[in-house]
Amino acid sequence: MIQTLPVTKAREELTQIVDNAKNRLDEYIITVNGVPAAVIMSHAEFESWKETTEILSDPTLMKAIREGEKDIKKGKYVTWEELKKELNLDV
Repeated sequence: MIQTLPVTKAREELTQIVDNAKNRLDEYIITVNGVPAAVIMSHAEFESWKETTEILSDPTLMKAIREGEKDIKKGKYVTWEELKKELNLDV
């Protein structure tokens, strides 16, 4: 859940805000004089967001993803069961 709070209220409730961000994945927009100034979110969400941004900004990786999606649509893939058999894995 995303909530918007003025910086004064965020300061008063910082411990609870951090707990909610960490445990419930709540997100907070902190305002200063009514203008958004910062965001508080869980570290896990932040790392995920950073990773997504890095992937989206990598043209080579994005090209590979698009090609993989085309292959899947064309049925050009190997199932997990087929791969285990091909590699002689008893997993």
